[in-house]
Amino acid sequence: MALHLSSAAPACFAVADRRARSRKVRAVVPGDSATLKAEEVVEEKVKLGGSDLKVTRLGIGAWSWGDTSYWNNFEWDDRKMKAAKGAFESSIDSGITLFDTAEVYGSRMSFGAINSETLLGRFIKERKEKDPETEVAVATKFAALPWRLGRQSVITALKDSLCRLGLDSVDLYQLHWPGIWGNEGYIDGLGDAVEQGLVKAVGVSNYNERRLRDAYEKLKQRGIPLASNQVNYSLIYRSPEENGVKATCDELGITLIAYSPIAQGALTGKYTPQNPPSGPRGQIYTPDFLIRLQPLLNRINEIGDSYKKTPTQVVLNWLIAQGNVVPIPGAKNAEQASEFGGALGWRLTGEEVDELRSLASDIRPVVGFPVENL
Repeated sequence: MALHLSSAAPACFAVADRRARSRKVRAVVPGDSATLKAEEVVEEKVKLGGSDLKVTRLGIGAWSWGDTSYWNNFEWDDRKMKAAKGAFESSIDSGITLFDTAEVYGSRMSFGAINSETLLGRFIKERKEKDPETEVAVATKFAALPWRLGRQSVITALKDSLCRLGLDSVDLYQLHWPGIWGNEGYIDGLGDAVEQGLVKAVGVSNYNERRLRDAYEKLKQRGIPLASNQVNYSLIYRSPEENGVKATCDELGITLIAYSPIAQGALTGKYTPQNPPSGPRGQIYTPDFLIRLQPLLNRINEIGDSYKKTPTQVVLNWLIAQGNVVPIPGAKNAEQASEFGGALGWRLTGEEVDELRSLASDIRPVVGFPVENL
């Protein structure tokens, strides 16, 4: 993930009216995943941890929006801008209203063309001009850069993000990764943000079990719940299951937000050994890796066919079936966002969930984001 130094606060003002009435969404009827059919599950919003914030069971990641260092083949133009806008609109139309961004996504310091927060704020504003009752939940993140010290650095960065977003508050504010130092001050800053009414809920990202417990306890002393931990989690990257993070989230009532839930496209089936991903992803999901992945992809396809679902929808549903998990796949266009919506409203059986995990266990995992081990 690219890093950058947050610029000085721009001369801008929050413009969104967050008092608009919320749009009603579908309600959930929970049930036994082993007996449910695709058409029998009705989704409801889920609470993030012990907070009062409710979000859709699936969100959209905006890492690629405006980025030219990892995504978009190192270029950004009006066509890609329109595609990102289409992804936003299609997500809303599909009932997915949680959007996750960060101050470092698409930033100039990370060789981005335009900040992802700026784009998301623009899309929200334009949508609300057409439909004031549009409901959007915004999550963004603080970059724990080494020269950022103390609780005030969190508040300063948050206010910069609010300016780029054009909002007076965000729904979820997260520490993007643990700092090399200064982590207690960062947690204090999250608490201050809640008490100042700048956020509805706070979370962390890329936190291991020990850091997760420390952050939870420190916020608990102020009567503030730690709502979430956003980590890399997919069918072929199950470190949260192996390192205690998933179990700790379940124990403490912290929602696990799963980024890269379709393994940056590797689990969609669109890449083959003859057609690997372009750019930096091609160094991770190599032809050799894709050859080893094929038996799992074949079974995912077979299961998808039985539900009339795509491989992407199957692997996202696999994550949702783990419980206490909100996946946030990245959407670069309307077609992708619309497809993600098809992961909701049904459940894999318990046997299918176990079978896919077993098949995936034969695949050597890819390397994750190194800060997970700080």
